[in-house]
Amino acid sequence: MGVKTALPAAELGLYSLVLSGALGYAGRGLFEASQGGAHRKAFRESVRPGWEYIGRKMDVADFEWVMWFTSFRNAIFLALSGHVLFAKLCTMVAPQLRSWMYAVYGALAVVGTMGPWYLLLLLGHCVGLYVVSLLHQPWLCLGLGLASLASFKLDPLISWQSGFVTGTFDLQEVLFHGGSGFTVLRCTSFALESCAHPDRRYSLADLLKYNFYLPFFFFGPIMTFDRFHAQVSQVEPVRREGELWRIRAQAGLSVVAIVAVDIFFHFFYILTIPNDLKFASRLPDSALAGLAYSNLVYDWVKAAVLFGVVNTVARLDHLDPPRPPKCITALYVFSETHFDRGINDWLCRYVYDHVGGEHSEVIPELVATVATFAVTTLWLGPCDTVYLWSCLNCFGLNFELWVQKLAEWGPLARIEASLSEQMSRRVRAIFGAMNFWAIIMYNLVSLNSFEFTELVAKRLLLTGFPQTTLAVLFVTYCGVQLVKERERTLMLEEEQKQDKEKSE
Repeated sequence: MGVKTALPAAELGLYSLVLSGALGYAGRGLFEASQGGAHRKAFRESVRPGWEYIGRKMDVADFEWVMWFTSFRNAIFLALSGHVLFAKLCTMVAPQLRSWMYAVYGALAVVGTMGPWYLLLLLGHCVGLYVVSLLHQPWLCLGLGLASLASFKLDPLISWQSGFVTGTFDLQEVLFHGGSGFTVLRCTSFALESCAHPDRRYSLADLLKYNFYLPFFFFGPIMTFDRFHAQVSQVEPVRREGELWRIRAQAGLSVVAIVAVDIFFHFFYILTIPNDLKFASRLPDSALAGLAYSNLVYDWVKAAVLFGVVNTVARLDHLDPPRPPKCITALYVFSETHFDRGINDWLCRYVYDHVGGEHSEVIPELVATVATFAVTTLWLGPCDTVYLWSCLNCFGLNFELWVQKLAEWGPLARIEASLSEQMSRRVRAIFGAMNFWAIIMYNLVSLNSFEFTELVAKRLLLTGFPQTTLAVLFVTYCGVQLVKERERTLMLEEEQKQDKEKSE
């Protein structure tokens, strides 16, 4: 049932007031906990001197974030700046060769970072999938792609292949897994697109240009081969009106987000506190709920910053990369829960949509989600935590369809039809609030730990019942209502835009 009626201004104001007040109250609890625990023995490893002039130490529990913006900041900036510079020169002098420049520069950067033997290893995987693509058998291409991916995720092959990397440095393991995993997904996309379009006769050179595009090489996002090839093959690309302004705005937002996260880490130790369960168990219920929510928000911000930086460079190269992840605050359905739209697009195109069709039938949807999360499990690296995360999110995605089918059942459908649009919206928001916390709890398993997730679940559902449970659900309900209103406004604006285009 589509709900298009706007909420009264007073109701929206109440929801905003409740949500902001709850976030402020939870934030105060987290701030006090961070202050009180800064000198605890368990915090010494991950809370270290930061900005001394504000008298605060910094949470450095996420070593990747710290590495990217301290010791590796200059190297990343230099590599991407060099890419932008050479891309601009090539576009001005010989635009027909710009795709070759991307590949050559990317390959040289990989050699300089990881060594020539690592480059040869990846070339071996590229050639293998290219040869299989010549047979035009999609099942064979996907099978070899998954086998290649498994070789980078399972021992003893992963240990053997990691020996191809020369030298040692702190971020080496991250770059090894990132470059290898994304290479396999890109090569598989190339092979499957070759099977889908046998008349286009893609070459090995096309695959190498696609794979060694440096901004996407180590950290993604994934652009499917058909999109990348079509965009990079334009001899005289033309920017849309206002695009340069949007690129500058995206770059500025990325810088602001980086500074904001650094400030946040000085005042809220959201990554360190969950590692000390004894201390976390003493937090008030509101602060514990805020801590769980903050962990997911931080992971979203981290992904948004990473993809925002590389997407800015890609847009300077006249590409249209996948959008950054949708803010976790705006998520209340499992079907939109993903922190990497590139991986999500890849999975949907080659697995989920291919198996599930219209996603309207229970059994095909179950098969499609199981297949999708099986591939996702392999991508993340099989282990007990990933198995649990995959099972929970697979269940959540299917449960949404089951509830939808139940809501379409005759008696329930007639009951909803008898409700006003406002009341129907409120009922759906209640289910959305419960779903939102299911998303948080299911993803905390992989983002933090099972023990911390268990602590949060017990406090919010058992020992805190009914006061804490109902309070948290009411605050979340207010947030879902605001999100729904925002979605309604955007939908109306899009309809008006389309009507205007048609009239012109």
